[in-house]
Amino acid sequence: MIELYNIDDFVGGWFIGNFEPSLNKTKDFEVSIKTHEKGEIWDKHYHKIATEYNYVIGGQVEINGVVYKKGDIFVVPPMEIVDPNFLETCEIVCVKTPSAPNDKYVVKRDD
Repeated sequence: MIELYNIDDFVGGWFIGNFEPSLNKTKDFEVSIKTHEKGEIWDKHYHKIATEYNYVIGGQVEINGVVYKKGDIFVVPPMEIVDPNFLETCEIVCVKTPSAPNDKYVVKRDD
């Protein structure tokens, strides 16, 4: 039987991974779909153990001086500091492996 869910039933767009609620609780990977509004302020951060695979469904985001647009896939390895600047409203699918919900380290900006 087909099951129906809504992304609003999950936290921050994350719907698969080692957290609750989750459609598939697994330590192997995490999956999210997120919408970021143009100009949204997102933490400058890095992950110590996880690798992120990001697919831009729509919009444009600048990360570390490179602009990623619809159709682009970018991979963020562990320890890479990212500071996203949402140039347009963006939809991004993110797969992070392994699933490590506490593996986000915020870096202070030098404003």
